[in-house]
Amino acid sequence: MKKILYWLLTNFSLVYKVLAVLLVSFLILLVFPNQKKSDYDFVAGGFWNSEDLYAPFDFAVQKSQEEIDRDIATAKSDALLFFYFDSVVYSKVENQLLNMDWTLTNYQRNELLRLVTRIYSRGYLQLPDKVDINRTIVLLKGNVGTTREYNDFYSKAQINDLLHEQLEGYGKSDSLRIYLLNNVLQPNIVFDDIRTKLEEDSRLSQISSASGMVSMGQLIISKGEYITPEKANVLKSLEGEKKTRFDVNYSVLNRNIGLYLLIIIAFTALFLFLALIKHPLLTDNKKVTFVLFIIFLMCFMVAMLLRINPDLVMLAPLCLAPILVRVFFDMRVALYIHLVIIIIIASFVPNSFEFIFYQLIAGMMSIISVKNFEHRSNFFVVSLIVFLTYSAIYVAGVLSQDTTLENVNVNRFLIFFCNALLLLMAFPFTYLFEKIFGFVSVLTLLEISSTNTKALRDLSNKAPGTFQHSVQVANIAEDMINEIGGDSLLARVGALYHDIGKMYAPLYFTENQTSGFNPHAELESENSASIIIAHVRNGVEMAKKYHLPEGVIDFIRTHHGTTKTGYFYNRYIIEHPDEPVDEALFAYNGPKPYSRETAVVMLVDSVEAAVRSLNTHDKESISSLIDRIVEGKIRDNQFSNCNITFRDIDTIKRILKDKMLSIYHVRIAYPVVDGSKGK
Repeated sequence: MKKILYWLLTNFSLVYKVLAVLLVSFLILLVFPNQKKSDYDFVAGGFWNSEDLYAPFDFAVQKSQEEIDRDIATAKSDALLFFYFDSVVYSKVENQLLNMDWTLTNYQRNELLRLVTRIYSRGYLQLPDKVDINRTIVLLKGNVGTTREYNDFYSKAQINDLLHEQLEGYGKSDSLRIYLLNNVLQPNIVFDDIRTKLEEDSRLSQISSASGMVSMGQLIISKGEYITPEKANVLKSLEGEKKTRFDVNYSVLNRNIGLYLLIIIAFTALFLFLALIKHPLLTDNKKVTFVLFIIFLMCFMVAMLLRINPDLVMLAPLCLAPILVRVFFDMRVALYIHLVIIIIIASFVPNSFEFIFYQLIAGMMSIISVKNFEHRSNFFVVSLIVFLTYSAIYVAGVLSQDTTLENVNVNRFLIFFCNALLLLMAFPFTYLFEKIFGFVSVLTLLEISSTNTKALRDLSNKAPGTFQHSVQVANIAEDMINEIGGDSLLARVGALYHDIGKMYAPLYFTENQTSGFNPHAELESENSASIIIAHVRNGVEMAKKYHLPEGVIDFIRTHHGTTKTGYFYNRYIIEHPDEPVDEALFAYNGPKPYSRETAVVMLVDSVEAAVRSLNTHDKESISSLIDRIVEGKIRDNQFSNCNITFRDIDTIKRILKDKMLSIYHVRIAYPVVDGSKGK
């Protein structure tokens, strides 16, 4: 057990990556709809990209839900309405009229009786609510039914008009009319709900779910053919029939296990690629977490759209992933991560080939567009390019299938536009991820690389010599990183700010001493060393006040590593030859450089300052000094935490020698002409 725990602790970074991949793979599988993917990749309005498809067996073409709903509505409207004749109603009404307690003359009462007789001899029918008056009516008298129309009978509205006309001039005619209509007169043509329901059920049962048949061997669709809604319905019918016939042994568990393994394989390929190119991303669990989060976020968006409507899959702004990765890392990583994302998602979405083609080309264009970001407004340019790329692919696809532009669906352009609009989320996401993960984006580096920032203006005003030194170091470090590989912009920015701590006491550093007075002459060696060492701590504090990113502050922390202030250390030994030396008083606190960029800035910083202090700037002295400085850093084990090789160090030394010789080259002594002799 102890051995296992010890192994886990010593290999924590690897264990974390494995567990993170397993967890994210499971979450991706969880968010996607748990349904079997179609055997045929197609979408109505798209094109058939597979080979010609022939019917493998006879099958019925199922009607669409719209067709079935239309047939149901037609069956109900064609169904007969059954009524029966109630002969008892008339005698009841007549009896009520004769005995009702209402002040009427005999003439008036007789006139009412004649009106009622006329009404009931024709028939009084009242339709149930929401029943179409145009439907055919069957009137049953006994077992005999006759077909009638609604207008063959009196309705309640018509009877109301008859009563209004008849009772005009009667006392309280309106009250009598309402009383007769609601309390006395009753329909004698009565709706037969049971027979009508049986009629509707009979007609509904005759509706067929199939609209036709396809025979075995019949061509269903040709390669490249435009998929009309009718063709799409035939394909869905074939798929449904295959599911009924052959998916008896289909296992959801086996499907999920297979998909889970496919996702893990995709992640494995990604990490093997990063390991192959020895990318520093792989060594930083924070960066690995960021990449896994981006991949899951893209999968989550697509999964939600699949649950809402599979036709909206293209609305997901998948190009957001390569843009965000490119902002923080390099183009190769951005492209490979984008590939892994679309490969994973393609396992779940319909029409995988078309999906991969769209996303691959659009992703490549977005990465190319963000290659040289100079302003955050470039996000709008990227969005426009992605929209045009999607649109061009769609139009080209329509034309390539021997169709005309009449088949272009304008709604697809609306989806592409919304997709491109959502890419603008890269702007707030960049800022958010910078804060959450402590990354430094290309955009931020570009913004703070200007020498017009407040920090660099203050450095130029308070410590002009240090400022010039920093600019010189930045230029050389940038060229070196371009040569050996790495983030040259980060190296440049880190070099510009690495010595801002010298603003605290600028005159204690030789590059700022213009009057010839050196304050260290009046200090003990250990005190001088303390002041020099403090510029690192002061620099970190100042950087935080200027709100510089942590990635830049790391250059301030590491540009001296754990080396000693050699001049004051040696002076102390000379002044106190018989006393033990507390080396901690003369050593920087570190940490050591942890990347190529920080290691290069350390070397350039040391070499530039040392070469400037030489009395003679010839090739031999410069070359010898650079060799000693570099070998001293190696001897002090300053590069043990960074991935820099001896080949890189040889390259760095060569470039440093060339740069220093070009900067401090020996000028030709111009001859002086005595003007008086010419006269």
